[in-house]
Amino acid sequence: MQVENIIALGVNHKTAPVAIREKLAFSGDCQEPLRIVRGIEGCEECCILSTCNRVEIIFVSNQPEVTSREVRKFLFSKSNLTEEETKKYSYLHYGRDAIIHLFRVASSLDSMIVGEPQILGQLKQAFRDATEEKCTGLVLNRFIQKAFSVAKRIRTETNIGGSAVSISYAAVQLAKKIFGDLSDKKVLLIGAGEMAELAAEHLINQGIKEVVVANRTLERAVKLARRFNGSAVSLEELIPQLETVDILISSTGATDLVLRRDDVKPIMRQRMNRPLFLIDIAVPRDLDPELNDLDNIYLYDIDDLKNVVDINKEARDKEAACGERIVGEETLKFQQWLAGMEISPTISQVRKRADDIIQLELTRTFGQLKELSPKDKKSIEKLATSISNKLLHNPIIFLKSITSGDDVELNIDMFRQIFGLDQDKSDNVLKD
Repeated sequence: MQVENIIALGVNHKTAPVAIREKLAFSGDCQEPLRIVRGIEGCEECCILSTCNRVEIIFVSNQPEVTSREVRKFLFSKSNLTEEETKKYSYLHYGRDAIIHLFRVASSLDSMIVGEPQILGQLKQAFRDATEEKCTGLVLNRFIQKAFSVAKRIRTETNIGGSAVSISYAAVQLAKKIFGDLSDKKVLLIGAGEMAELAAEHLINQGIKEVVVANRTLERAVKLARRFNGSAVSLEELIPQLETVDILISSTGATDLVLRRDDVKPIMRQRMNRPLFLIDIAVPRDLDPELNDLDNIYLYDIDDLKNVVDINKEARDKEAACGERIVGEETLKFQQWLAGMEISPTISQVRKRADDIIQLELTRTFGQLKELSPKDKKSIEKLATSISNKLLHNPIIFLKSITSGDDVELNIDMFRQIFGLDQDKSDNVLKD
């Protein structure tokens, strides 16, 4: 297994705007996309991570360039972008760079808001989906599990989570920055998922007056609203609710717009043009971008959250630097494991070859010295094995010490040539 066979390809908030990312996001489960990627030429293992801020595919391929090209085509298949544009908006990491990338993603070092806790849970769900579809194997199982442990180590050894904020918290902070005191405000949450729940928690902490939850499944809305002593409505009741709320935060998994400009325009007259603050933290977007054209409506999407007040930025950056060091250490450890996978078959072969030679020579010797007792034969066998082990000890230690870079393959080839591991079994050394 060569390190360059591990690949990460995707888009995130750094490489592509939300208008591009929402075209690539996988709504619902990833069963069918996983099957398609697994069927691409050269792909041996794969996992798909689709969140608000990133859509990426981690895979193992015995034909890295061929598979990468086809995976990128699949990822952008519904985007109507040119090949050059798909390269512009995406990233492609091979080998060590792919390892570092996933470790940084799992640890939230690559998140829009460094230290947010949601990404690790999202990666764990993506991994569960991939394993259920039997799309992972020895390498990805070890790789992604290692990413989990790296994230845990960073959380334990740094304070990156203590000074960080989630996307939902950033949305609430933006509302607070615009309105000031939120204690007399009423908020409407569209969606009853994790993002909505986190937003509600932060709003309650800020002393919000009232929370209303609207969701396609009323039962889920009621359950979430009950947690915060709020009320629940169905999506059909959404428009009337706009007459009284001050803040709307939308985070559904809908594939189409939930609220359009023409839906809201009449409501503004009934509100006497009282300001309405809208935050869209869904991908694909829930709220019509044209809402921003209406007077006294302030619409922010997930990309706008980059511009919120950077809470404890200096402290987070300091903790992130410690996290980057840990990522470097853990990357080296994982590369050593990969190198061990590549080296182990060669070590097994050279030991077997040595054993074959010992058995051949012992058989020949014992055939000539027929007067040897069983005890003498046992001593000679032990001596031959001991000599073989001592001769192989340093070469094997040297081979195990090469753990990264092109030296691994070069030294394995050299080792195999020296010990004739690729020669035919009829080689003279094994002949009588």
